[in-house]
Amino acid sequence: MSPDRTLYEWFARSALLRPAATALEVDGRSFTYAELEDLSGRLAGRLAEATGGAAPGRVGLLAARTATAYAGYLAVQRLGAVVVPLNPAFPDGRNAAIAAAAGVGLVLAQPDLADAGLSVPVLAADARTPPAEAPPVHRPRTTDPAYILFTSGSTGTPKGVPVTHRNVSAYLDHVIDRYELGTGSRVSQTFDLTFDLSVFDLFATWGSGATLVVPGRADLMAPARFVSRERITHWFSVPSVISLAARLRGLPAGGMPTLRWSLFCGEPLTVAQADAWRAAAPGSVLENLYGPTELTLSCAQYRLPADRSAWWEPANGTVPIGELHPGLEQLVVGEDGAAAEEGELCVRGVQRFPGYLDPRDNEGRFLRYENGRAHPAGAAELPDEALWYRTGDRVRAGEAGLVHLGRLDHQVKVRGYRVEPGEIEAALRDQAGVLDAVVVAVESPDGGHTLEAACTGSGTEPSVLLAALRDRLPAYMVPASVTLLEALPLNANGKVDRRALRRVLVSARSGSVRTP
Repeated sequence: MSPDRTLYEWFARSALLRPAATALEVDGRSFTYAELEDLSGRLAGRLAEATGGAAPGRVGLLAARTATAYAGYLAVQRLGAVVVPLNPAFPDGRNAAIAAAAGVGLVLAQPDLADAGLSVPVLAADARTPPAEAPPVHRPRTTDPAYILFTSGSTGTPKGVPVTHRNVSAYLDHVIDRYELGTGSRVSQTFDLTFDLSVFDLFATWGSGATLVVPGRADLMAPARFVSRERITHWFSVPSVISLAARLRGLPAGGMPTLRWSLFCGEPLTVAQADAWRAAAPGSVLENLYGPTELTLSCAQYRLPADRSAWWEPANGTVPIGELHPGLEQLVVGEDGAAAEEGELCVRGVQRFPGYLDPRDNEGRFLRYENGRAHPAGAAELPDEALWYRTGDRVRAGEAGLVHLGRLDHQVKVRGYRVEPGEIEAALRDQAGVLDAVVVAVESPDGGHTLEAACTGSGTEPSVLLAALRDRLPAYMVPASVTLLEALPLNANGKVDRRALRRVLVSARSGSVRTP
């Protein structure tokens, strides 16, 4: 395979070689590669008509778990444009802000989302849309962005992350072979399109001639039933799905006999979770993946040995993240800026993105390593190939490869999504009567995290604050509760003592207003 393919070329090659193979099963319908190519061509024709025949630059995609979502993604790629996924579950204001920040000129939406309150033209279309002549395939440069995703930002504004065709192609070149994907493979599609791991679902599947099988929302709560019913061979999700399914008694021993590969990413995979999944899918190879959006889906992997007694279990109870993908280099930087066995993980190589959409977000995120010491790259310095991306994750190098030890900042993962508490705090401070706000993550019984907020001020009601956050933020960013305090606890340096605050909020849970 070639690492110089565009995203559309990964799909088009399979459509050429296997036109009659099933490419997609969604909402009770099945599409062959030829049918999906035809539908994506028709949608591309409608997009071209809507722009007066000019190739669009950046196209928003407002769709989820429908034929429009998947054919629409391909339609944008066919035109050589950049796809900017928007989430129907997000508040309209957030989708509008993302579309504006990305410079989206047109949004392709499934018909029931045509009135989404966006300030740019919206083209509503689906599989029943009248035919339009498919435009020629336009091939962008492989150094051009294939998609732009937005992650939570500590300043209160989401950060745009452009990922190039070359970044993704290098990734696909590795994972398709590693996970033995091909004709006959049936791959789950658990991630929203605003979650970068969905790119594996779509294009590792279509790049190999496999079948993408889309579960309903209820299926995600009962994965074993879904896997068994749909004869899934490759499962990919966040680890918290395991905890939820186990709590609902949805992981019976041996309940997933067709499963050959089980991949988890997006948050730490605990040994307990791995044990529970292994018992339900004993014939499956289990692998833990790691990687921020900026390093293209996943950049490190650790395969658990088939022999349970050979598992290497770190003291923190999580599965190692292992070794980096080919074409990537790692640098672990200690507090003194020198290379160390334990410290911040920094990565460079073919999967490293070219820098944030807003260059101001690059400040502090890249470094040079010269003469045995790390030096922050200048604020105006372009992120060239020599620069290392600072992941913000603390790791230790050991006999099983890298072990993830936590974050160096306050960032937390909630249901696999990256959340900067600072963004939620900024939204709270915007509310009338709020003087200050702090959000902390509290461990939940299933091993994940919930968000808890504390505010100071007067004339505020927790229920009103929560309602305001629901109008502004995705559901996964809305705290479980808001607690009003006369003052925030401070440490000896006069800074907010987040550990002490976490204890206060845990004890105050029973008396606070909680998100329904």
